[in-house]
Amino acid sequence: VQLQASGGGLVQAGGSLRLSCAASGRTFSSSVMGWFRQALGKERKFVAAIRSTNSSTDYADSVKDRFTISMDNAKNTVYLQMNSLKPEDTAVYYCAAENLFVRMLPVTSMARYAYWGQGTQVTVSS
Repeated sequence: VQLQASGGGLVQAGGSLRLSCAASGRTFSSSVMGWFRQALGKERKFVAAIRSTNSSTDYADSVKDRFTISMDNAKNTVYLQMNSLKPEDTAVYYCAAENLFVRMLPVTSMARYAYWGQGTQVTVSS
C-alpha cells in the first residue's frame, strides 16, 4: 500500500488549503483513513479521521469546525479541506490508512494505522 499526500503550501492566516491523499495497492472499503500533523520539534498529533463504511468522522478539538475530511472511494482518495487557517496549523501533514488487525484502538491513536504517506508541508503565515 502506498499513500501519496499532496496539496500543502504557504498560505496566509485565514486562508484555505485542500490536502489530498491518493492510495494505491489496496481498496479502502471498510477502512478508516486519518490525517495527522507534526510541527517542528513536536510529536505527531491526530487531526481527523473518516470511516469508509458510513463516512462518519472524528476531529481534534483544535480543528473542529475549520477542517473537513472526506473520502472518494471510487478514486481511493482522502481529502482534508482546511479553512480559517492559523499560524499554529503550521506542520507537516501525514495521511494514514488503518491496520485492520488493531481496530480496537481509537482512531486518534497512531498505532491504529499501518500505512503512512510521505507528508506534505503546510505553512501558515501571520
